[in-house]
Amino acid sequence: MHRKVIHEWFDTTKGQILQQQETAFLKHSITVSCKQIIVQIGALGWENDFIDCSLYEQFYVLDDEQDSCYESKLVRGSTIALPFKSESVDMVILPHVLEFSQHKHRVLREVERILKPEGKLTILSFNPWNIYINLQYIKRRKKHTRWFPDLVSRTRIEDWLRLLNFEVDVAAGFNFDTTRINSEHAESRKQELRVAAYGIKAIKRCYHLIPLTPIRDYQSKYAMAKIIDIPIRQRQYNAES
Repeated sequence: MHRKVIHEWFDTTKGQILQQQETAFLKHSITVSCKQIIVQIGALGWENDFIDCSLYEQFYVLDDEQDSCYESKLVRGSTIALPFKSESVDMVILPHVLEFSQHKHRVLREVERILKPEGKLTILSFNPWNIYINLQYIKRRKKHTRWFPDLVSRTRIEDWLRLLNFEVDVAAGFNFDTTRINSEHAESRKQELRVAAYGIKAIKRCYHLIPLTPIRDYQSKYAMAKIIDIPIRQRQYNAES
């Protein structure tokens, strides 16, 4: 299925409710300086709801077909070969991109490549265990396509991020009533079914190994213990016993 279906779905009543919750999550996620570089992979069309493009002049939206809001800078390119230098971006936003990508791992590896050390990543994705989301896909799917969407659960994405040395900071679940942020990442199956979409905030960590050099000219020193002389009375008592 083409990604443009989410633009149509966000115009519905439930889509508008979910859009408001994701907008609030993105507003809290953008904590970088207005002079730093932010790249959003995948256009939404309502970028001006969560970011001030006149303030964040280095905000870019990359998409191969869809258009973003008119205030943002649009870049045409592929998600599996991002047209950015390695370690040149301060923050990356992935709004509902992995669900429609056939190369999910390559997309995440490209994101890891362009992010600076300690760079921030925000992901929005639909919940594969939500019945309503799956029904919406079946309703809008094209002929000769798979019956069910290729959605990925939050826990699996978190595992993929850890393999790429990302540290998950916050995970949030969105439904059609309220927004619940869960920092402990522990949800029951009943609660997980009610979540329509989720958001993840992660930080790219760079770990450097400290080389251990051998110690030269090491001389072992022995400490002589003082010999304790047992009193005569105690020795006689030990001998009699």
